[in-house]
Amino acid sequence: MNPDQNGSGNRIVGIVLLIAIGAGLWWAIGGPDEDLSPRGAMAVLVVVTKVEKRDVPHQTSAVGTVQSLHSVVIRSQVEGILKEVLFQEGQMVKENDLIARIDDRAIMAALEQARAEKARNEAQLKAGEIDLARYRQLVEKKTIPAQTLDQQVALVDQLRAAIEASEAAIDAAEVQLSYTRITSPVSGRAGIRRVDAGNLVRASDNEGLVTVTQFDPIAVVFSLPQSLLPQVQALLDQATPATVVAFDRDGGTVLAQGRLVLMDNQIDARTGTIGLKAGFPNAEGRLWPGQFVTVQLYTGVSAGVLTVSSSAVQRGRDSLYVYRLDGDKVDAVPVILSFEDEDIAVVESGLALGDIVVSEGQSRLKPGDTVRVTGVSPVQSAAAQR
Repeated sequence: MNPDQNGSGNRIVGIVLLIAIGAGLWWAIGGPDEDLSPRGAMAVLVVVTKVEKRDVPHQTSAVGTVQSLHSVVIRSQVEGILKEVLFQEGQMVKENDLIARIDDRAIMAALEQARAEKARNEAQLKAGEIDLARYRQLVEKKTIPAQTLDQQVALVDQLRAAIEASEAAIDAAEVQLSYTRITSPVSGRAGIRRVDAGNLVRASDNEGLVTVTQFDPIAVVFSLPQSLLPQVQALLDQATPATVVAFDRDGGTVLAQGRLVLMDNQIDARTGTIGLKAGFPNAEGRLWPGQFVTVQLYTGVSAGVLTVSSSAVQRGRDSLYVYRLDGDKVDAVPVILSFEDEDIAVVESGLALGDIVVSEGQSRLKPGDTVRVTGVSPVQSAAAQR
C-alpha cells in the first residue's frame, strides 16, 4: 500500500474516534435534554424589581457613644465617721434624697459654743450701751472727761463687731452641720458604693462615696464628615428639631428616638469630622452611659420621587446604569441618581414609573441578552418605611 494512503486512513480513523468519544460524553452528561435547546441555553436567570414612586427620607448613619447629661461623684465635705448609708447600689435616687449621714457631734458642739459666745457678747453690749448713755449725760454736765465717753463708744463698737463675728461662726458651723447630711444633687442611678458605714471620710478622698448618674433624659454624641456641615446647620436652624434614632451596635434593634440638640463649635482637624449631640428620653433605661450605638440622623425627605432598589444600580466606567427589561431581553440604561443608600436609590433621570429592572444576576448579563425571571424583589428601605 502507498504510504500516503496509509497516513490519510489513520487520520480519518482518529477523527471518527474523537467524534465518538464526544458523543459519548454528551450522552453521559445529560443526553438530549429539551431544556438545553439553543433558546434555553442563552437565557440568563435573574431577579427583577419595579420602579416605584414614593416619599424617601434621607438619613446618614454614624457610631455614637451614650453620655449622661449629669454625672456626679458624691464626696464628703467634712471629716468624720460615716455613720449611716441610706441607699442601695444600683438604686434610682431623686434629687435631694438623703443617701448618707456623718457623725455630727463635734460640729454640734462647735455650733453651741458659737451660739453661747454670741449670747455673751450680746449681754456685754447691752451693759456697754447703758453705760454709754450714762456717760453722755455726765459729759454734758462736765462731770467726767470726754475721753471716758470716747473709750466707752469704742467698747460698744468692739462688742457689736464681736457679735457679728459670733454670727459668722454660727453660720459656718451650721454649714458644716449641713454637710453631715449627704443628699443627692441629681436624680439618677447610684453606682457601686465605695465606702462602708463606720469608715472615716474626708473631703480629700478622691473616689468619694458613690457616683450618681442621670439616665433620663440622656444624650448620644457622634461625629459626621465635615462635608455634611451645611445640611447639619440647616437642621439646627429649622423650627422642628431633626429626628435621630439610636440602634444597638449592630444597627438591628431600635433603642430610642430623640432629637438633634447641638453641633460642636469647631471641626476636628485630625479626622475632618464635626461633633454632634442628640438628646433622648430614656425612661426605660435602654440607653446606658458609655454604650456604643448606631445612630441615624434624618436630614430631609424627597417627596413623590421615582425609586429603585440600590442593588439594581451598576457602576460603569463613566456613569451609572441599570439593566431594563424589554420583553425577554435587557438593555443597559444610563441613570442619574439624586440620592442613594444601602437599600434604595432615587432616580432623577433614565427610568420611568413601572419600568422593570434587574436587581440580581447582572454579573452574567450584557446588553441584548435573553433573560428568564425567577423572582421579583420589592424596593426595601428601612428609611422609606419609617
